[in-house]
Amino acid sequence: MRLVDTPIASLHTHPMTLADKFTTSRLIMAPVFFILYLLPGFAPSVAPALWTVPVLWILFVASEITDMLDGKMARKRGEVSDFGKLYDPFADTLTQITFFLCFIIDGILPSFLFLLVIYREFSILFVRNLLLKRGITLGARILGKIKTVTYIVAAGVALLAASLLRLGLNEEFYRWTVIAAQVIFAVSVLFSVASFVEYFSFFLKNSDKK
Repeated sequence: MRLVDTPIASLHTHPMTLADKFTTSRLIMAPVFFILYLLPGFAPSVAPALWTVPVLWILFVASEITDMLDGKMARKRGEVSDFGKLYDPFADTLTQITFFLCFIIDGILPSFLFLLVIYREFSILFVRNLLLKRGITLGARILGKIKTVTYIVAAGVALLAASLLRLGLNEEFYRWTVIAAQVIFAVSVLFSVASFVEYFSFFLKNSDKK
């Protein structure tokens, strides 16, 4: 991980690049996903469960595509910045937490694992802020990237289970899909905790840097 001496003020004056706009789109899609996911339970006449399934998949896939595009766009256009290194994981975290919360509400994913995810993400945010005060921008590392991939797979399988539930299809397949989602989610949480250890070790090694 490269250490970057970045004045904190420069993060506040950073111009919004095209990659940052892709990242911002995820921050917009996340609450829209949440509202549409829950809307059938509150207003079924406005948003029938069947109607929400394709829209939820579009939002989910669009969120993951923009996640891939923003980094590639930043590198291609030479717009990689310290702001983007912080903004992208921030958007990822909010999006992933939104997805998982929806599936927990439906009883597809276990809440105690979700709590570990919350603890991990807030802890990483605290570590990033401490490093930033020393002029060090902490971008994604290998275990963090693996964690993100497993998060995506777990969310995708959980959304498949939610779709089967809403469409009223094959109850046995639904149960097996829920089990698969929970197993993958558990694996993702293990990578999540391991990545925090990696980040924290990096912090300890650089805790004396000014």
